[in-house]
Amino acid sequence: MMSKKSTLFLSIQAALLASSSLAYAADDSGKKSDTTEDGKLERIMVTAQKRVQNAQEVPVSITSLKGDTLNAFGAAGQDVRALSARVPSLTIESSFGRTFPRFYIRGLGNTDFDLNSSQPVSLVLDDVVQENAILKGFPIFDVDRVEVLRGPQGSLFGRNTTAGIVKFDSKKPTQDFDAYFKGSLGTYNTRNLEGAVGGGLTDTLSARFSLLDQHRDDWVDNKAPGFEKNDQLEGYRDSAGRLQLLWDPSAQLKVLFNAHFRDLNGTPRVFRANIIERGTHNFVPGFDRDTVYQDAAARATQDVKTRGGSVKVDYDFGDYTLTSITGYERARAFSRGDVDGGYLGTPGNPGVVAASAESGDGLPGHHQWTQELRLATNELGRLDYQVGLFYFDESLNIDSFNYDDNGIQNGYAYQKQDTKAWAVFGSADYNLTDAFKVTAGVRYSHDKKDYEAQRLQSPLSFLGVGPTDKLYANPSDGEVSWDLSGVYTVNNDVNVYGRLAKGFRAPSIQGRLLFGDEVTVAKSETMYSGEVGIKSDILDNRGRVNIDTYYYQLNDQQLTAVGGGANFNRLINADKTIGYGVEMDSQFAVTSDFLVTAGLSYNKTEIKDPGLAVGICGSGCTVTDPLDANGNAIIDGNSLPHAPKWIANITATYTYPLTTGELFVFTDWAWRSRDHFFLYESKEYQDASMLEGGLRLGYRWSTDGTDYEIAAYGRNINNDQSMTGGIDFNNLTGFVNDPRIVGVEFKANFY
Repeated sequence: MMSKKSTLFLSIQAALLASSSLAYAADDSGKKSDTTEDGKLERIMVTAQKRVQNAQEVPVSITSLKGDTLNAFGAAGQDVRALSARVPSLTIESSFGRTFPRFYIRGLGNTDFDLNSSQPVSLVLDDVVQENAILKGFPIFDVDRVEVLRGPQGSLFGRNTTAGIVKFDSKKPTQDFDAYFKGSLGTYNTRNLEGAVGGGLTDTLSARFSLLDQHRDDWVDNKAPGFEKNDQLEGYRDSAGRLQLLWDPSAQLKVLFNAHFRDLNGTPRVFRANIIERGTHNFVPGFDRDTVYQDAAARATQDVKTRGGSVKVDYDFGDYTLTSITGYERARAFSRGDVDGGYLGTPGNPGVVAASAESGDGLPGHHQWTQELRLATNELGRLDYQVGLFYFDESLNIDSFNYDDNGIQNGYAYQKQDTKAWAVFGSADYNLTDAFKVTAGVRYSHDKKDYEAQRLQSPLSFLGVGPTDKLYANPSDGEVSWDLSGVYTVNNDVNVYGRLAKGFRAPSIQGRLLFGDEVTVAKSETMYSGEVGIKSDILDNRGRVNIDTYYYQLNDQQLTAVGGGANFNRLINADKTIGYGVEMDSQFAVTSDFLVTAGLSYNKTEIKDPGLAVGICGSGCTVTDPLDANGNAIIDGNSLPHAPKWIANITATYTYPLTTGELFVFTDWAWRSRDHFFLYESKEYQDASMLEGGLRLGYRWSTDGTDYEIAAYGRNINNDQSMTGGIDFNNLTGFVNDPRIVGVEFKANFY
């Protein structure tokens, strides 16, 4: 059998070969939607600068994925984490499960698991920022494209975008009728039903209605003595819908209404006690992904409900367009699970832990209002610009519970946080010559938080620990962010660009008081970034290669010291963090029937703060950092957590025409290098690498204006078994990636 290291080496070779010779972007079905009739690549249009532009002319490192490709990645009902490592410099992980994804771009993210945590990667769904991490887990369906913008985006998108943006755009209503239905069935009774219908209702009103329903049976067996049950964990039912109405009464006015919902019921992320071999990062001998040993598995539950809507109004005055975007989101969530991942029993047996920990977190109240008002010119000539105002208002309540060995509540604390932010911004493009365009943007943002927390019931009451007084925090700050870029057109096929930018992340608060008595506040972080790149169409528009290199410095970076023997979060600021790297995207048509893409990134991060130390694991792990006099790990010189140096991905499609239709095969592979889970480094809490592959084989045909497709699919077809995170509380606990899922899928498109 080929070793993981050998397979990894071959995958890197394949990616490099594709980038240096021929590669191409295709959709999940093998349909060459990114090419013209003569097999040349079509232009990729993006809205990275809040205008519709050719991606090759935008001076930003950006990757765009179309809806069909996204469908391939999520064929087995995967959530947004399916995008991890499918884009250069992007990773996504979660200790919650299908909700609360944590995004990392160029190594920058946040490992904080609390429900008021802020992230330096912003997610924007249909032009509305999704600030709370629960909102960021909204399922991907009926999506036109996803844009990943790397680097600070503080001028047009504001605070909390120091690392970048992941931007989702749903398919919009049109006057033309179209509809689709897709259904699949796979391993563990994984079912994915999805559909949409859209078209004109009147001459001025069109609509689009989209639905998604995903299901997977519990498939993880619990073998803890006295708690045995087969197929007890990892199941879910995830439903979501979206209704859009587009009112277009005149050539000047367009109004888009969007209403959406999500209902998720399942089990949380499954923590697995003692799965790491001490002194190594290997799984213990005999580890079985299908088995856990937990005493609280029967009580594991996760419920999430989100509701939201938005109204986007565009009015064209001729030379100018006025845009108003009003958004509202609310969420309710509760998640309860076995934190220690094991059970109390005779030491030495699988899954036995020294102390039991079962906790629950609830979001009984969450509301978010956003308002953006923007005035933009309509291609006036050498100078175009846009100016705008933005307002953000969020309130949330968080409940934290702890339970004893019998599942009875013995601890309770709450947090309340209200955030109000506003900004004024502007951006301008100026053509200095026909070949050289300069873009400059500036934004002033102000952010204020009002926070309250209190522990009302202590799980450590047997030690004399009782309730706390109410604790408060009220940080506020204002900051200017900006960017300056230039793009030079070498010829019709090659553009060279450079970009300087400053980003800003507002103050953050952390106050999980079940086991602590302290509310910590991280002051604002600022980021200065520079990058240069080249975007090229080659081989008579049958190939496209984009390469950039960047360097950044964060001042006062917000970091989360998470877990450890005390099992709580604490926010800190690192004096300075630097990062640099290289990114490559490529798309090529080898032939009109053979299509490939390849991406590669190298990201180096380093914390620079000689006096910074954090608490270490309470599980007896092997810490490799030097320790200070208090036994804390000195993290100066460490890389950031969940910041692998290397990411490589490749897709390939081959179609074989028949008289009645066509056969197709599509495959995609994503690999990332070593991944450390915490701010301190240890031999155990890391994963050497992860390589996951996907495959689709199918047949496509058309009859009377309807396109049909039937396919067999596989996700993680090589059945890679990797850790994606750890819990360093009181044993060597980790959680892992999904196993291989295979199934069949049918899809019909109606026109």
